[in-house]
Amino acid sequence: MEQLFTISGTTLIIRLPAELDHHSSEKIRLEADRLATGRNIRWMLFDFGQTVFMDSSGIGMLIGRYKMMRFLGGNVAAVRANEQIQRVLTLSGIDKVIDVYEGIPQQLNL
Repeated sequence: MEQLFTISGTTLIIRLPAELDHHSSEKIRLEADRLATGRNIRWMLFDFGQTVFMDSSGIGMLIGRYKMMRFLGGNVAAVRANEQIQRVLTLSGIDKVIDVYEGIPQQLNL
């Protein structure tokens, strides 16, 4: 299985699976929370490079991680979202609270 979680400095990179549904969202939520609270994570970066489908549980997972990171004083960003995923992010309003980039933001120095 592909490595979904990578830590680089204070950045947690989460490479999302092709289908971000209830089953995968729950696993990602549990591990992301464990890693973010157990380390000095300041950025949580969701990489949508392989994702072709996301349902409401994926949206909920993103919003929950956003709230947690804000509480911890950190930030959340989404990168490499295809047109369909960008549309979901826009229609759900997530793009109003989470920065969405085409590539990795330079300020992360990854």
